[in-house]
Amino acid sequence: MPLTFDDLLTRARALPRGGRRAILGIAGSPGAGKSTLADRLVRELNGTGEPWVAHVPMDGFHLADAELDRLGRRDRKGAPDTFDAAGYAALLRRLREESDGDIVYAPGFERVLEQPIAGAVPVPPSARLVVTEGNYLLLETGAWARVRSRLDEVWFCGPAEAERVRRLTARHERYGKSPAEAAAWALGPDQRNAELVAATRHRADLVVPPV
Repeated sequence: MPLTFDDLLTRARALPRGGRRAILGIAGSPGAGKSTLADRLVRELNGTGEPWVAHVPMDGFHLADAELDRLGRRDRKGAPDTFDAAGYAALLRRLREESDGDIVYAPGFERVLEQPIAGAVPVPPSARLVVTEGNYLLLETGAWARVRSRLDEVWFCGPAEAERVRRLTARHERYGKSPAEAAAWALGPDQRNAELVAATRHRADLVVPPV
């Protein structure tokens, strides 16, 4: 039988065990629908009761444009070395180890500004499941290699390639790029990153069809 969204809810709900916090990772190429799936999971799991699921995107660990300019990497923003991978791995460890103390604050990402925002995402002690999503959760190079072991499961979003590129291009236009600029970025830097991410798919626990 095809995997349904209810199946995903059941699987996610079962991850926290023995009173400890669990962390679910959602990986996939740019435009694959990671944020959409994460938002829907968190909304449905929390329902109308006391929130017990938190959403912590990897995108908060983008390096700021000023630092990308200093490093000479701004023209390929979104590549693995344009993130603070070590900081992201450290946050995941903290979320796992500090589940009964104070609020843990994670950085967010402002799409209009295309900049990280410090302390934007609160994770309270009541959060028994954290859903985190991003491109490079399954990457095995550099500090990214520390990420996988800190996640209970990783799901991989795998939409049809043409649809992924269409959505990605539309997103770039929505946040200020011209149609030509959006297409060039989606088929240039984003495509190179997408191919890198696609090569990590075999490390996922589950491949999620479009939901």
